[in-house]
Amino acid sequence: MEALPKKGIQGLVENWKSDLIAAVSVALIALPLSLGIALAAGAPAMSGIFSAIVGGVVTTLYRGGHISVNGPAKGVIGVILLGITLMDDGSGQAFNYVLAAVVISGLIQMLLGILKLGRLADIFHSSVIHGILAAIGIIIFAKQIHVAMGTHSDSPSIIQNLIDAVVFLPKANPFVLLIAITGLFLLLFHSKTNSRFFHLLPAPMWVIALSIPFVYAFNFFDQQTLSFFGKPFEVGPHLLLDIPNTITDSIMHPNFSKINTIEFWTTVFSILIITSIESLAIAKAVDKIDPYKRKTDLNKDLTGIGISTVAAGLIGGLPIIAVIIRSTVNIHNGAKTKWSNMYQGLLLLVFIVILSPIMRQVPLCAFAILLVYTGFKLASPAVFKQAYKQGTEQLIFFVGTMILTLYTNLLIGLLGGLILALVTHMLLARVSIAQFFKMVYHPRTKLLKRQDGSFDLKIRGIANFLGILKANKLVAQIPPGADVNIDLSETRLVGITYMDFLVEFLKTQRASGGKAFITGLDAHVSSSTYNRALKISLTSSATKLSQRQKRLRNLATERDYQYTSQVDWDTVYLKKFHFFEIRPIERKYNCLKGTFEGLDASWEIADVTFNEGQAFTAETFNTTMMVLKLNKKIPVFAMEKEGVLGKIFDRVVALTGYKDINFEMYPGFSKKFLLMGNSETEIRSFFTDDIIRFFENHQIYHLESNGEALFIFDKIKLARTDETIEFIDYAEELATLLSGKTA
Repeated sequence: MEALPKKGIQGLVENWKSDLIAAVSVALIALPLSLGIALAAGAPAMSGIFSAIVGGVVTTLYRGGHISVNGPAKGVIGVILLGITLMDDGSGQAFNYVLAAVVISGLIQMLLGILKLGRLADIFHSSVIHGILAAIGIIIFAKQIHVAMGTHSDSPSIIQNLIDAVVFLPKANPFVLLIAITGLFLLLFHSKTNSRFFHLLPAPMWVIALSIPFVYAFNFFDQQTLSFFGKPFEVGPHLLLDIPNTITDSIMHPNFSKINTIEFWTTVFSILIITSIESLAIAKAVDKIDPYKRKTDLNKDLTGIGISTVAAGLIGGLPIIAVIIRSTVNIHNGAKTKWSNMYQGLLLLVFIVILSPIMRQVPLCAFAILLVYTGFKLASPAVFKQAYKQGTEQLIFFVGTMILTLYTNLLIGLLGGLILALVTHMLLARVSIAQFFKMVYHPRTKLLKRQDGSFDLKIRGIANFLGILKANKLVAQIPPGADVNIDLSETRLVGITYMDFLVEFLKTQRASGGKAFITGLDAHVSSSTYNRALKISLTSSATKLSQRQKRLRNLATERDYQYTSQVDWDTVYLKKFHFFEIRPIERKYNCLKGTFEGLDASWEIADVTFNEGQAFTAETFNTTMMVLKLNKKIPVFAMEKEGVLGKIFDRVVALTGYKDINFEMYPGFSKKFLLMGNSETEIRSFFTDDIIRFFENHQIYHLESNGEALFIFDKIKLARTDETIEFIDYAEELATLLSGKTA
């Protein structure tokens, strides 16, 4: 790893070039998205730009993060729409009232940071938060689909807006719809094309740029009627982006005259909760992908975002949030310090001044399709599937929160979702209400330090989202690098949010050099195989094995292997393989171990849980894999079925810069396999005629070498018992071949 970039002015001087280059890409993405987010929120378009500029310039001057980007995000759309709806009194001041709520929420956010209450965001149940985000996605989709179609729904109901989108489809303006569909295709296929030309600009900028020729072709500059299959459709300037000639003309000021109303404070707390939770979650997600592994001061970051939100609200901007997509682009383009955030804010200011004449030629439907695409991703079928995989009760919390939010508002949806989760926990714990809260707040949880310097954290009672702050105080006493065992054997219930907290602590502790494990869950049951799923202890009896686990145990008995169904949190060795260098691995379980008689080789087959993606977009996968330790030096390489574009292996090697190694004498092998590595000479020497023929005549597995062992798996799924036996037979034959012995 490179030396840690310097902070402050020294960091600015040392890294200005790399930070500026990264900021250009970020600003090009932020420009259309900021305008689109503002329009989707029912606010003036420039309010999104003001938010992005303030988020870049002001937040950089006082922040706890190192490399994240701040500005408006999709999460604010729902709360701004809510505020405008609640406080619209017909005076034309609705958005000014909302700006006042933005300023007050920023002041409270500053106070929370000063009081070091940044960790409060951890107590909100994760499935409830995902339900809120899904509701926001549906709200965005329902509002913007009409702009993309050239239709209009007068109903204040989000559900009716969705129904109207279907009903009004035959009435859609074909000239508007053509631009929107073209933009949608660009968003869908931009990442799949290999053309360098199309990667000169980010996808949102292509959507905006390629919409302008349509505006000229259909002449949206003049109010007129165009015919399509004999039907007349109106086109004109009302379909184009309307922004003032100068920035000063766009400035709006808050109106505090509604400060004594319940609608005002509902808006304030909705903005405060959504922006704080999302910002803190994104900050922690950005820390994970920071190449220098720096940690954000969450309290200072909250204060800085609060200051920026106040500044934005005073001049007509939206609330400030840390944004994951722009932060990821910032990192991937080589940004090193916080100054990249300031550069992107300043570049946005330059872009909007220079490009204003061009931006006025962009149709509103181009911005709308960007938001329709974003809204769909927030509430896509994959999101519901992910909630179900985490447990049946999590799907109930998720859907319940989402529906309640859609039929009421964000604040009621959040509170209702938390109450639903809490009541469900009470029912599952099967104790009285008084006993339940006693087990949450007075659980006799203890932290003990052993003589060897390691720690035992004994957690008792009910371990759910309400108890996270208490647990955080205890783990804060454990120094970095110390070994720790977290014992959950005396818990009645362990919630998914609590497990999220513990697993994140394990990762942090291991990253600092300590050994950290979770034990005591063998007698707990859950409705899902997801490793962080809600767990309840019904009895003190031993865990019942599933039918698959029984078959694995019987296989171990028959063949003299070692088998354990218990979770093993020690996954350090797996991180020596590139596949897990770029994917956080959480645990392995159902471990089957053995050796091959007469060969200096050992193996382990285990079910492994790993994550892909960050923050609210993260997905969890379970797969069965095998590690074959050969105890001899072999070249480092990775091998997969040829032509599997877009699948998981391509993401493994995407950043390596390796090329496919082909063998002219074996065109069948070269056509069948994608083989990559950093030392082509060693790899060609390793792949002898016998080894090539072996791979040609056997099932194709993903196979990867770390220099002394092979990592093997088939698909991203758990293997059946017969597939496990095939793993073992395959590995034995391969180990025999590599040892030079005859099978």
